[in-house]
Amino acid sequence: MCGIAGFTTDRRVDSSNIMKEMLQSIEHRGPDESNQLSFEKISLGHVRLSIIDIANGQQPMQSRDQRYTLTFNGEIYNYLELRQQLVSQSIQLETYSDTEVLLHMYIQYGKEMLNHLNGMFAFAIYDNLTDELFVARDHFGVKPFYFYSDNDFFAFASEIKALLRHPNIGASVDDHSIHEYLTFQFVLHDK
Repeated sequence: MCGIAGFTTDRRVDSSNIMKEMLQSIEHRGPDESNQLSFEKISLGHVRLSIIDIANGQQPMQSRDQRYTLTFNGEIYNYLELRQQLVSQSIQLETYSDTEVLLHMYIQYGKEMLNHLNGMFAFAIYDNLTDELFVARDHFGVKPFYFYSDNDFFAFASEIKALLRHPNIGASVDDHSIHEYLTFQFVLHDK
């Protein structure tokens, strides 16, 4: 189990300290390592539980040219097969981690890479050249991916409590929604 977090940044906030607090709130998900990368408009973070390629699977992981950055939680079951496919296309991979395979699958196939993946995952990939953020999770939601979106602000994390550490995100109790959830086991409408 690992944990991911990220948000769009505002130059008026200290994104490094905010990300540090977000990651600290989910450090139980990844006690082996914690890292973050911030760009002009995006901050990405990761807490790691080392399982595959312990020495070389650090995240957020960047492509060799530093155009793409990935933060990833999960496991790609067919990553060895996908790795062979990438190598057969003359793509040089430096690690044996499913993280690097996932990153290069996006570089090669864009969002269509999802059609090739077999696994449980939640991830975000930032393209520094086009300033685009691509996020996805597995179809069944085995790996959690919570997000908050409001106007020009977007944040995500593996757990809600990490989102609540961001100063742009507030929380309040909606008694009516709690009643609906306790009655129907879901909340009606878009609350």
